[in-house]
Amino acid sequence: MKILIIQQKMIGDVLTTSILFEALREKFPKAELHYVINSHTFPVVEHNPFIDKFLFITPEIEQNRLKFLSFSRTIQKEKYDTVIDVYGKPSSILMSAFSKAKKKIAYHKKHTSFIYSHAIKRKSTPEYAASLAVENRMLLLKPLGIDFKNIQPKIYLKEDEITSAKNYLETNDILLNQPLFMIGVLGSNPSKTYPFEYMAKLIETVAQTKNAQILFNYIPTQEEEAKAVYELCKASTQEQIHFDVFGKSLREFLAILSQCDAIIGNEGGANNMAKALNIPTFTIFSPYLNKHNWFGENEEVQNVAVHLSDYIDLQASDVKQAKKQSALYYEKFKPSFVKSKLEAFLSTFSK
Repeated sequence: MKILIIQQKMIGDVLTTSILFEALREKFPKAELHYVINSHTFPVVEHNPFIDKFLFITPEIEQNRLKFLSFSRTIQKEKYDTVIDVYGKPSSILMSAFSKAKKKIAYHKKHTSFIYSHAIKRKSTPEYAASLAVENRMLLLKPLGIDFKNIQPKIYLKEDEITSAKNYLETNDILLNQPLFMIGVLGSNPSKTYPFEYMAKLIETVAQTKNAQILFNYIPTQEEEAKAVYELCKASTQEQIHFDVFGKSLREFLAILSQCDAIIGNEGGANNMAKALNIPTFTIFSPYLNKHNWFGENEEVQNVAVHLSDYIDLQASDVKQAKKQSALYYEKFKPSFVKSKLEAFLSTFSK
């Protein structure tokens, strides 16, 4: 049996969809399992023992119709028995159609259902206390006789990567026997970014943890914004922040993250990666997002997620408005709301 899963675009999506391979391997130990992903997302699934082969969509393939057509024909030549299209956009629909697999599985959409042998309707409420991101993905395996399994995404690091990260941190005067916290200072866009002034106040709370050492998660193009948050912190807190310590690649970042006691900050890929490394997370969700999409009750043992709706009543109309006027709704999401939960979360990390 030969199975292809298609999941393009975001790193968090590619990581979450990787749970399907573990479930498939358990059900079909001799199956050949392939994964179509964007090339830049590979680091989060590198060394995954359940995936036999990766097919990479490069920027060149995305931007050139002839190259994309050639890529789709490559899929056709693989002669897959089953294709699972998790992405469900024009590019993946075309790949699915080209595959000529007997079983083609995707989420139900009126205008594309005829392409697939199985069109699965998403659930809107979690049934097994997992996130909707996990539960809805597991639904795609039903046509293959696989029921829900509580599988969480996992990132696989090599020993030399971990050793290199430890050496890098120690070279930069970080004590690995003292609490080390990563701060997700920025979201993927302004509508997913907790106000800088509010974030600085939460960082002050983190800094009060005995012997706390703090890292900022940002990429070089975000340095100016990250610096703006840093400048809003007290001078004493700034001394605890190792601003220039960060991974130069995604794998380096993951190895550094694996040495942290926790990550605190905006919802996004970094928090999902931390969970996949079994690192505790304290996540601040944007007011317009549904917290249950990316956070399940079964994660509450070591993870915390906060949303404006946890503190004030929000109507459906508020959620729609929050996407258009994120700053207005973020202003209501006071650090004082979050502080006690954050302090309780941090209390377990004193060394």
